[in-house]
Amino acid sequence: MSGAINLEGRLRAGSLEIDLPDGRTVRLTGKQDGPSARLTLHRWRALRRFFGGGTVGFGESFMDGEWDSPDLPKVIELAARNLPRRPMAFRLVSPWRMGDRVRHLLRQNTREGSKHNIAAHYDLGNDFYALWLDPGMTYSSAVFARDANDLESAQAEKNRRLLDLASVKAGDRLLEVGCGWGGFALQAARDRGAHVTAITVSRAQFDEASRRVQAAGVFEKVDVRLCDYRDLDGEWDHAVSVEMIEAVGEKYWDTYFERVSSCVKSGGVFALQAIVIENERFEAYRRSADFIQKHIFPGGALLSPNALRDRAAAAGLQWTSAAGYGLDYAHTLAHWRSRFEGASDEVAALGFDERFRRCWSFYLAYCEGGFRAGNIDALQVALVRR
Repeated sequence: MSGAINLEGRLRAGSLEIDLPDGRTVRLTGKQDGPSARLTLHRWRALRRFFGGGTVGFGESFMDGEWDSPDLPKVIELAARNLPRRPMAFRLVSPWRMGDRVRHLLRQNTREGSKHNIAAHYDLGNDFYALWLDPGMTYSSAVFARDANDLESAQAEKNRRLLDLASVKAGDRLLEVGCGWGGFALQAARDRGAHVTAITVSRAQFDEASRRVQAAGVFEKVDVRLCDYRDLDGEWDHAVSVEMIEAVGEKYWDTYFERVSSCVKSGGVFALQAIVIENERFEAYRRSADFIQKHIFPGGALLSPNALRDRAAAAGLQWTSAAGYGLDYAHTLAHWRSRFEGASDEVAALGFDERFRRCWSFYLAYCEGGFRAGNIDALQVALVRR
């Protein structure tokens, strides 16, 4: 079996040491500088899943315990840096990968489908997320000030920058589309004196955000609603959305921008934080289904910077500034993964089995490696309502 798969020439940059099931170790070295990684194969079958199943096969093989690594994000970063800059327009696709794509297309974010897709991720339980997020329960990229390493402070810094980007001041009516567990809304009310309408379609998040607003004594300034963005009605001075657009789905991107645009007064700012994929990889990405879409965020999809700019402009939102925080996201994910893996016993006690735990370890490492490689980025964008 070991001789059935030729690994030579697989690396363009960096190096990889592979401990094989028969006790041998092989080293692959690219001609360009790049990350150095190591992995241990427990079963030969993993190689076929690597090369035939894309990111889904790669991740599922890890979930099944067929390989391990002492530095999982480094393996992902190495793989990401060796992807072709411009993927082929046509290639043969295995039946398994085609099945993953069809499954993804069937998970459309209709009003009802969106509830199911969001529940599949966010309604795993507040106790689950509390084990590894910061005390403010913020599930999006933090922004670390120079030499800072405290996650909770970095999340507050991220919120501060978004509030500055949206020019939020005391008394402003602020719409938050996708409020999570309420951390941003609480900071906007307490630090800026804004009147916040915060919406979510997750029942678990709605319940916890509502509880936290009451406990903080800002219920007169924060209105948490169980509401689909498509059902919004009213006008606000500004709007903010933090990593919610990834869950919208390509079919509804235009609807999302049109609805938010219609809710922001002329001259108001829509401050958007979004994960984006490189422009050069966007077309190939949108024709496939990756590990995240199959196992973590059903129905989700990333925009590219160009696609984001074009869709926003079509809805009357002018891109005026942007800042990238990809390495901050990698740092955030490293914090989350360390906390998650350190709480493995507590996660198991909540009823999640080993395959689930390995799935989520891979997910967090997969994202960290992608941000470190630069294939994906986290943008904060100011969009002004014309």
